[in-house]
Amino acid sequence: MLSISVKEFLYWKKKQLSKGGDHQSFTVLLDCIGGISNIDFNLLSINPEGILYLKKNLEYLESIWEEHLFNSTPIQYLCGITFWRDLRLRVTDKVLIPRSETELIIDIVFKIFGKQSQKLLFAELGTGSGAISIALALAYPLWDGIATDIDQDALDIATQNYINCSKQTNLKFYCGDWWHPLENFKGKLDLAISNPPYIPKDTYEKLSKEVKNFEPEIALLGGEDGLKHIKEIIQKAPFFLKEKGWIILENHFDQGEKVKQLLIKNKFTSIEIVNDLSGVGRFTIGRYK
Repeated sequence: MLSISVKEFLYWKKKQLSKGGDHQSFTVLLDCIGGISNIDFNLLSINPEGILYLKKNLEYLESIWEEHLFNSTPIQYLCGITFWRDLRLRVTDKVLIPRSETELIIDIVFKIFGKQSQKLLFAELGTGSGAISIALALAYPLWDGIATDIDQDALDIATQNYINCSKQTNLKFYCGDWWHPLENFKGKLDLAISNPPYIPKDTYEKLSKEVKNFEPEIALLGGEDGLKHIKEIIQKAPFFLKEKGWIILENHFDQGEKVKQLLIKNKFTSIEIVNDLSGVGRFTIGRYK
């Protein structure tokens, strides 16, 4: 560990943020590589005469920050780590960086199922880093979960994240496109979840460099209207869900009504469009019959 005075560190921090970037990305850098947690960071002003201990020197941290600023490389990829709910997850450019708004999927599950202890079976289609499935497997240790992804590299990362985050064995990983790996689970799922690629082509072309140039296109682009994958997931869901089984989908902020109509067409009931923290319809849920 390297020691530095709090005063010197705060001066360095102010200098780095003056170059650009946002405070949240900077705190990710400090936590993941510098070894300074959010709590430590917030306590610095209380004891400005104190000593701070770093895992890496300021020159190294500055080089990472400048690469983030000059090349628009997501700070999470440079650090190899992101934080999601209470999870610390490994990420590379093979997986989408899990967004904070997606955390609400876990809260939706809590609202539907409460703190039920009975054994249920859930599946997540397109797990990426594994964030959603891992969070559910930890929250419901008696549930069994299946996480799928079409990309084996992504699945390897998700599997490693599960091993790092949990000592449980209630989550399994399968490689394949959407429902294809789940042929042996037809009619057995109590819950299906997906945050699929849903960005329309014209919107994708206008994404920031930080997203478009670095995050996997396969995890973002949802065809011309953004609904290509959502349609496939909904159309095949009745073959895999139990009677009264639930589906939870994340969608683009303006797709809620279209997703609702797709669910109605495929005999889902109890359909609800759920807003994210910004007040837009980010999630659509339904129950099969």
